Amino acid sequence: MAFGLNSNEVVEPTARGPWWWVPSLYFAQGVPYVVVMTVAVIMFKRLGVGNTQIALYTSWLYLPYVIKPLWSPLVQRIGTRRAWVVVMQMIVALGLACVAFSIPLESFLRWSLVALATVAVCSATHDVAADGFYLLALTPHQQAWFVGIRSTAYRMAMIAGQGLLVMLAGALESSTGLPVIEIPIVAAAADSAQRSFAPEDFKAPSSADSQAILVDQPKYEISYGGVVAAVAKSTKDSVREWNVKHGFYSKPETAAQKTAAKAVWLQQLEAWIRSRFGAAKDRAAPAQDRVGDFAIVLLRLARPVTSGEQQIVQFGRASGDSNFDVVEGERFVLNDTNSSYPFAAIVQIDSKMNQASEATFEVRSGNLRLAWSVTFFIVAGGFLAFCVYHFLVLPRPAVDISGSQANEVATGFSSFLIPFADFFRKPRIIAILAFLLLFRFPEAQLVKLSTPFLLDSREVGGLALTTAEVGVVYGTIGVATLTMGGLIGGFVVARGGLGRCLWPMALAIHLPNLAFLFLAYAQPESRWLITVAVAVEQFGYGFGFTAYMLYCVYVAAGRYQTVHYALCTGCMALGMMIPGMWSGWLEELIGYQHFFVWIMLAMIPSLIAVALIPYDRDFGKKNAPQPAV
Repeated sequence: MAFGLNSNEVVEPTARGPWWWVPSLYFAQGVPYVVVMTVAVIMFKRLGVGNTQIALYTSWLYLPYVIKPLWSPLVQRIGTRRAWVVVMQMIVALGLACVAFSIPLESFLRWSLVALATVAVCSATHDVAADGFYLLALTPHQQAWFVGIRSTAYRMAMIAGQGLLVMLAGALESSTGLPVIEIPIVAAAADSAQRSFAPEDFKAPSSADSQAILVDQPKYEISYGGVVAAVAKSTKDSVREWNVKHGFYSKPETAAQKTAAKAVWLQQLEAWIRSRFGAAKDRAAPAQDRVGDFAIVLLRLARPVTSGEQQIVQFGRASGDSNFDVVEGERFVLNDTNSSYPFAAIVQIDSKMNQASEATFEVRSGNLRLAWSVTFFIVAGGFLAFCVYHFLVLPRPAVDISGSQANEVATGFSSFLIPFADFFRKPRIIAILAFLLLFRFPEAQLVKLSTPFLLDSREVGGLALTTAEVGVVYGTIGVATLTMGGLIGGFVVARGGLGRCLWPMALAIHLPNLAFLFLAYAQPESRWLITVAVAVEQFGYGFGFTAYMLYCVYVAAGRYQTVHYALCTGCMALGMMIPGMWSGWLEELIGYQHFFVWIMLAMIPSLIAVALIPYDRDFGKKNAPQPAV
């Protein structure tokens, strides 16, 4: 069942050497993975899907990578590995195109998830076929030489997906939007004027030369003396009713609606978590007679949008005093049915303010669905080009034949199970499995909420970066430092061996998560500071993850190393999938600040697992003996 070459097997000569196809093959291996696991998270966030749904649904997409060892023997026994690679690349390209087609639909979430699940299954199968082809098409010396090249190509795919692709989507969002509007809001000592909400009085000009977003006042002035609480609540309800009635956004679920379909034990658990660990604003607060003053910001389009088009308008604080908070109307959906009406947001100041201050708010827009649909069409076309290219340049090794042709058909189902049974008979297998599942326990939860945290508004605890800025900060610089950390980690572990590096690397993967804890509490506006914090966390992750991959190699060494390594990576995916499923639910209960505190506490079971595993201290050093796990 092994993919490797025997000493007497010969690779069919080819005019094109490994440099023609190894980098491109592993770049193509990384693209669908990063699209499914990271780009999809950003897309869903930008299209208005909640954190709970994002974390749950995208975590399920890990499942094909978890169970791919179960169908890996079929890849060996049916057809050739070369054919599997080309066919899977073609289906992945079609799946990505289906995602692009599904985004404009009303039920886009359902159908895009179906398409992404198809991409995930084909991507996992492509991984098996590509790794097998790599072992068949290259000599052992070439395999060793190109292992660093394939790793670098895979990391470049991460940069292209998380960085360039997200930056492209951000650029398309901006290009399909209207000019950005800045709105200053000032709090002074003057008494608050009586305000009424009258959106019908805000009329569009009779003729407009071009499309734009209009605001009813160039500047808003409010008082830090406060207003009657009942007045503020009544106004907020009126604004929400108007916006919901005209379809600018959906009516928020009440607490009763949210819990109606949940089991009693889950309702009790949520109430207990929220009451003890939730953000201060989620806890019960005493009734107040007076609250902070507010400004009603009325907006509208200069001209209605044409049929079939859509504009997403986002309203949030760009700079200034963080005591100014958007309490209603952060995201509006404008289409041909409602774009002739005005829409409204409310900015309220903290009731504790007792001095003059100000903040600037921005109104940004864009046809987000069109932008992301075009982005996925582009990546689908690029992947189809990979398919055609590899069909033309991949060599045809003489040993790359189906199992039946090679007389390798298993004698029975029992022989199929032998490698799996051998894996679970390893000494101290429980400790090994605990390590494989728990080493990335904190990171599995952090990775699902890191980009939503960067994108979310400051009013809900995020950093309010744009899509393009996330592409630069997290997807380009972050992945670059991740790659650098991995390269340095490989060099260090090759000199010191697993024994000397295991604990330093275990700490290196967890302690830099403090960077996100700092960002959540400080909420800095400096892009430079945010970038440095993300880079530190990603570098530590890349450096520490080296120990995990090396331990997988250590565990897999032996007769069935291909299957055993696939089982290790399957456990690795399972360890990312399950914690990621509840991470969004937990964050929405306790808020970003307490969520990142939890991330720091979550490293405790990981470090306990590190303390219990068996390992050879010299494994990884040059000329070290092979392990006997």
